[in-house]
Amino acid sequence: MRDHEPAPGRPERRLTTQETAELLGVKPETVYAYVSRGLLSSRREPGGRASTFEAKEVEALARRHRREAAGTPGSGGDLSVRTRITLIEQDRYYFRGVDAVELALRHSYEEVAEWLWTGRLTPGVAFSAPRPTVEVARRAVNALSEHASPTDRLRVAAVAAAAEDPLRFDLSEDAVLNTARILIPTLVDALPPARRDHRDDGPLAHRLWGRLTGRPADEASLRVLDTALALLADHDLAASTLAVRVAASARAHAYAAVSAGLGVLEGPLHGAASGSAHRMLLDVLDQGTAVPVIADELRAGRRVPGLGHRLYTGEDPRARVLFDLLEQVPRAESALLAARDIVATTARHTPLHANVDLALAVFTASSGMSATAGETIFAVARTAGWIAHALEEYGERPLRMRPVGQYVGPRPPQPLPEQAQPEGIGHSRGRKSP
Repeated sequence: MRDHEPAPGRPERRLTTQETAELLGVKPETVYAYVSRGLLSSRREPGGRASTFEAKEVEALARRHRREAAGTPGSGGDLSVRTRITLIEQDRYYFRGVDAVELALRHSYEEVAEWLWTGRLTPGVAFSAPRPTVEVARRAVNALSEHASPTDRLRVAAVAAAAEDPLRFDLSEDAVLNTARILIPTLVDALPPARRDHRDDGPLAHRLWGRLTGRPADEASLRVLDTALALLADHDLAASTLAVRVAASARAHAYAAVSAGLGVLEGPLHGAASGSAHRMLLDVLDQGTAVPVIADELRAGRRVPGLGHRLYTGEDPRARVLFDLLEQVPRAESALLAARDIVATTARHTPLHANVDLALAVFTASSGMSATAGETIFAVARTAGWIAHALEEYGERPLRMRPVGQYVGPRPPQPLPEQAQPEGIGHSRGRKSP
């Protein structure tokens, strides 16, 4: 028995400052700092001058320090997650060890999705959804306001599709894969069409095109769209992907996990970032130069959208591929020139490279799409990666992604707050007015 543990029937002996410091592995001065910060409570015994500490409270703080130092899985001390899906290093990224750019250039989005999920390539694979599921999702989406965002529509479509699937709680690999192959085309087919002759069959990129623009499709533009979907399918633990893994850790079904990702994706710093780049690009095209547009962005205290990426010191490899493909689209020429003007103008002060948001903006602006089209492309594409991460997380210990909060508020017990008196009332319960 340790010397600070009480014998049966005796009150627990309190710890001295020196004992507390030794148990926590700190200096006595640090113990008093913990008291001032509210992490420990101290008490002076009658007739004594030194402070004493409750052993259980000290041990609890010591355990928390050990968890934070060790960073054990599920402790909240380390947000790193072991994964076999995506690696990003030296300005390149890889899907299951294979160069993601090469995959996207040689294979369709559906084939890349299957590679992310299973580690197997399935040439010619095509995703389709049952007609009843699509109809239910369409009715739910059509009931939304005309001002609903693309992510609003996709979230609603995912919820409607889930409600139609009695097997959604089956988290076996085969069941989740079947869900994925149905959910992604459902998300696309549930979107309102922009063309009367939109397609409900064939490659996913062809079907998505008719829901993003009223212009007729051409092979060069369709290739850009399909490649963009494949390039954006995953990007390691982005904020939305982390949300998906947290949901999957709690054993939420695949539809719910995707919904969690969509909720985070709508943030202006994530999936909606291409919309800002799109609008800026249109301003540059309208004014004929990037100089006043960049000046206005900086004057307003905003970052110039479409430039720089925290994971790449050089050019975003996804942007480089899309810019190369856009060179083959004649109607993209003016938007490409405007994008280069943006990069060159900003480089006078800060040498930032174009990222995938600016490349998406060139594509959407030159294809007659709305500013929110990039967000739709991003969300549909990333659903494949979310499913891959959900599948991986289902194979891990449940609820392992449970961070430990570091409470920094006042130490309990605190008195109950006084109830505010409504104006004009001179008394409250239990107290008479003077």
